[in-house]
Amino acid sequence: MTSVDLEQLARRAMIERGLAPDFPADAIAQARQLKEPAVDSVPDQRYLPWCSIDNDDSRDLDQLTVAEAAGDGSARVFIAIADVDVMVGKDTPLDEHAQQNTTSVYTPARIFPMLPERLSTDLTSLNPDEDRIAVVISFVVDREGAVGREEVRRSVVRNHAKLAYDSVAAWLDSAHRMPREMAEADGVADQVRLQNEIANRLRTRRHEAGALDLASSEARAVVTDGRVSGLRRDEKNRAKALIEDLMIAANGTTARYLAGKGLPSIRRVVRTPKRWDRLQVLAREVGDRLPDVPDPKALSDFLSRRRLADPVRFPDLSLSVVKLLGRGEYVLTRAQRDEGHFGLAVTDYVHSTAPNRRYPDLITQRLLKAAIAGRPSPYTTDQLEALATHCTRQEDAAEKVERQIRKSAAALLLSSRIGDRFDAIVTGASAKGTWVRTFEPPAEGRVVRGFDGMDVGERVTVRLTRTDVVRGFIDFVGA
Repeated sequence: MTSVDLEQLARRAMIERGLAPDFPADAIAQARQLKEPAVDSVPDQRYLPWCSIDNDDSRDLDQLTVAEAAGDGSARVFIAIADVDVMVGKDTPLDEHAQQNTTSVYTPARIFPMLPERLSTDLTSLNPDEDRIAVVISFVVDREGAVGREEVRRSVVRNHAKLAYDSVAAWLDSAHRMPREMAEADGVADQVRLQNEIANRLRTRRHEAGALDLASSEARAVVTDGRVSGLRRDEKNRAKALIEDLMIAANGTTARYLAGKGLPSIRRVVRTPKRWDRLQVLAREVGDRLPDVPDPKALSDFLSRRRLADPVRFPDLSLSVVKLLGRGEYVLTRAQRDEGHFGLAVTDYVHSTAPNRRYPDLITQRLLKAAIAGRPSPYTTDQLEALATHCTRQEDAAEKVERQIRKSAAALLLSSRIGDRFDAIVTGASAKGTWVRTFEPPAEGRVVRGFDGMDVGERVTVRLTRTDVVRGFIDFVGA
């Protein structure tokens, strides 16, 4: 088969969907003028044993965490978010490019960052052993996992240990020794243990309120020496759950802080699922039931029962639930309440913890800094409403690009297996078509024939009939 350049495919896909793969000349010139990290007259919190936990290969570090235990069993959590706005002013060339794409785009061939690497992996990244300005969100978590006494401020912070999800998770599970970076930083090991305990409290309380405990995973292409050598599931683990729980709490604190200051915000919502009837069918197929009216607590309880009853197939069920819940979107919120996030069982929720890679987080950061300083919103409500719609649309475009290039990588990997049969699970079924994901390797494709009666969540056997690497097509027929 002729060699295919996945990076060029990604570039073409981005342009077709209204995304810019390259930075314009004025943005590059602005980035080159930035020589040193920002400094400001803000409180000094460098003494705290901050650490970052992220992917092994992450270089754009958006957040640090630390916690302080109290004598009554509660603990105060501090989450430092990189102050990107201090280096990327509103309406500057860098900001205009970030606003166009609204997100970094992650493909197997290359990452297309929202901001130049001079910023996102250096000047505005919370890199180890570097002093950085940050927006620090803090809150107290009591014994029952309730959040209170919330504060937001700007501070100078310092990352004392750059940790990775997999090694931290292995250590928490007592399967491996302590990561070297953790062992070399005083107090960080105790910190991570405390943060894990706090995260467990937060998670338990959210699940009691109806948050969904899912175990779905995305497949990532393994690229070795420029060639696709395999597909790997990006599994959830204890360290990822720890950070997820703390960030959900931080995003809730941010939303309530802005509302308390009388400022609007762009909230992240997942509306009530339209395909609740199919979720009911999935429950009945395993001898369980869901109520006629969509209820996140009932769905959460059902998922908990299935995790215990059938842990091997639980990731497949989780994937089906994710597909049936539908997509999230950004909405302008003027008041304190909105429809909320169905899957997280929260009503106060914004995106605020990744301003190097998501534009809604940068918008939120500017609103937060205005609130801290007692200034009016830097955006009008009309501007925020337009930005919410734009961010939703561009995020959707970016996800389609990422999915297309993942499929191109998978098609490249499967191109020599035409005619082979695969066990799979149905991931989509509508008038637009029927899609499945094979179990090994975890590749998604369309069923072009023999799909009658297939529906989301059903386990099927399919036969591979065609791959089109350039278009990212993988075609199956029912076997």
